[in-house]
Amino acid sequence: MTLHPPTRRRRMALVVVGALAVVVAVTLGITRPWMPPAEMAPIAAAEDGVSPAPLSLPEHPKVLVFGDSWTYGSAATEPTLGYAYLLAGLIDGETVVKGVPGSGYQRPGSIGPVYGERVAALDAAIAPDLIVIQGSINDRREDAAGYRPAVKAVWDALTAKFPEVPIVVLGPAPHELPVGASTARIDRDLAALAAARNWWYISPVQENWITDDNYLGVIDVGPGRKHPSNAGHEYLAQKVADALAQFGDAPVTAADGSQTEPAK
Repeated sequence: MTLHPPTRRRRMALVVVGALAVVVAVTLGITRPWMPPAEMAPIAAAEDGVSPAPLSLPEHPKVLVFGDSWTYGSAATEPTLGYAYLLAGLIDGETVVKGVPGSGYQRPGSIGPVYGERVAALDAAIAPDLIVIQGSINDRREDAAGYRPAVKAVWDALTAKFPEVPIVVLGPAPHELPVGASTARIDRDLAALAAARNWWYISPVQENWITDDNYLGVIDVGPGRKHPSNAGHEYLAQKVADALAQFGDAPVTAADGSQTEPAK
């Protein structure tokens, strides 16, 4: 067989096809709704570049963990095997767990109301050293335009009830893959709102806590479940504990970009 060099017309066609392939690939990369923006950091920082203050906790901290069914411990063989309970041992402290299945900033839960009403019902005598507010994918089908105002109202109420208590926001974690567009939108909204308050933000979505490789080891996919298994809750507890430790060791970034190490 004799191979003939491509004609000019064939060469042009190959160039056009190649260019189209690049455009398609780039477009898919941009429009895949489960992919977070590449420039968004998993840890919130204020718009002026100032980082949140290093997290300073006592030796045996009391942590209020507030959230939805993941915080409640759904799909664990016992709710007390949920990540929020297991976190206590990992930080050598105590956790006060306030989780309600189905609840969110906008959506009432199966055994409790929306986040705002639940915050109003909290006892200020809990006196936590830290608050971790988690979730929620339960808001993914609610009005997107009303989401940020609802979050701001809840956070305002939380800071009013527990003034001077540091707050860490734990964003939604995907219960299925690929990450849905609404879940990704909630993650971006929470990251931006946390940055505006100079709060630490943990993003399971951006940090790829749950991937195709570990999904079945983390999520119980039994009928009607799609929540962390016992092993999944252990995994989440460790990830949260690691993040809190990281926040305590984080250098302080000032507006001029300079950094200082936290006091030990």
